Amino acid sequence: MSGKIVLRELADTDIRAVSEINNSVVPAVPYTDERGIADLIQVSGLSLVAVPEDETSRVVGFVLGVPAGAAYDSENFRWFEQRGEPHFYVDRIVVAGGMRGRNVGVLLYDAVFEHALANGVEQVTCEVNIDPPNPGSLKFHGRLGFTEVGRQPTKEGTVTVAMMSRKHEPPRHGAGGD
Repeated sequence: MSGKIVLRELADTDIRAVSEINNSVVPAVPYTDERGIADLIQVSGLSLVAVPEDETSRVVGFVLGVPAGAAYDSENFRWFEQRGEPHFYVDRIVVAGGMRGRNVGVLLYDAVFEHALANGVEQVTCEVNIDPPNPGSLKFHGRLGFTEVGRQPTKEGTVTVAMMSRKHEPPRHGAGGD
């Protein structure tokens, strides 16, 4: 492996690997079988996988994001929708265990911010587990500039999440040259 990670659109042939990576980090994210991942892709406005440049069939991370107004029955997505602010919701972002700490998550989020801005949306939202705790994800999101804007009990009170948001300013053109 060359070490360089690239992003590409999530393909149907990636669904099994995405489900396996997703389920390897439960309870940080909900268990989701292949059918559930396929259903989530259908409502996603952005579905990308991270792969080694020289092994593009080997998925090492993924992100699934949902645009505001989508027909998505998620209590966390609905929480953000009820705020009435334009946003792009990151439902899942997961990096395979052996790839953490190699900026794969940053690469995925860079694509999310770029996608949101290209669609006229400056606010990216997500949630991170507080109970059961997910301190690594809280720290990661904090480093990226996300702030907590609320908390919500979910899964019939078995999980509590921090509702997170980051405003991403569009680039300022003409301010200093390229």
